[in-house]
Amino acid sequence: MPPPRPMLATKTDTVPVGADWSHEVKWDGVRILADRADRGAGGATRLWSRNANEVGVAWPDVVDSAVGSRDLLVDGEVIVLNEAGVPDFRVLQERLHVRRARTAEHLAGTLPATFMVFDLLRLDGTDLTALPLHERRARLADLDLGRWQVPPAYDDGAMLHAATHQQGLEGVVSKRLDSRYTFERRSPHWLKLAHRHRRSYVVGGWRPQEGTSDRLAALLVGEPTPQGLAYRGRVGSGIGARTSRQLAELVAGLARGSSPFDDEVPGIDARGTHWVEPVLVVDVDTHGTGHARLRQPSYRGLREDLVPADLPDQS
Repeated sequence: MPPPRPMLATKTDTVPVGADWSHEVKWDGVRILADRADRGAGGATRLWSRNANEVGVAWPDVVDSAVGSRDLLVDGEVIVLNEAGVPDFRVLQERLHVRRARTAEHLAGTLPATFMVFDLLRLDGTDLTALPLHERRARLADLDLGRWQVPPAYDDGAMLHAATHQQGLEGVVSKRLDSRYTFERRSPHWLKLAHRHRRSYVVGGWRPQEGTSDRLAALLVGEPTPQGLAYRGRVGSGIGARTSRQLAELVAGLARGSSPFDDEVPGIDARGTHWVEPVLVVDVDTHGTGHARLRQPSYRGLREDLVPADLPDQS
């Protein structure tokens, strides 16, 4: 039987302050409950997703971590680093839905995962969820978890918020030190704040609305790098009817026959795209930095004061 679904954090607009709160990095990964019980499976570790699906076959490097012989249930996040050394959900997705053991073993070698364990829910048969967070974290810190990592918690939320923003991490999770763990609940005692980063990008193409040929629905954007204009993703959120008409007028005279990007645009994005000369610059909000593709991008406006040559290499 899988454990109940994990406790979730509530969105917030500000990082709480005061001695009652502890603050952690918000990881750009996939939530996992890891259950190592001596009963039934001979002590094997079983991994469960947020939706109570068993997913251990996709993460053999997490399952095989030498966590010793103790019975335990922990909550955490599996992350995979990109080439910039930043946790990146887009890279992690290459492993997320793997169901063949041989494929999973190969990917564990090329895209190794790290399990960031931030809560201890059961130990040696004892349910710890009724204990306050500070006691659960203290017991977690005393365990030998092998290659699993226990990320630090911080007293200064403002400092962590600034540091994670500067480092291009996803955000901050703040937790009351006296909070109990309640399965299958979105708790007001755990608060999450994801960063939005605004940057300028060069327009290299546009996609029409489905069923039309001239109603602009999304922009394909890139950024200048030493290797040329690197494709960064498709931006559709934030483009309403009025903005769509304005952008359609701007790109109408810029058509070209081939992609202006110097790397390959994925087929799902290239299909149906109208390529344009890369002369327009727009501002885009996105989650995190250091990713090969924009995460949850949102169009914020045209930069009439900038040309592509004005943009720094942001890679």
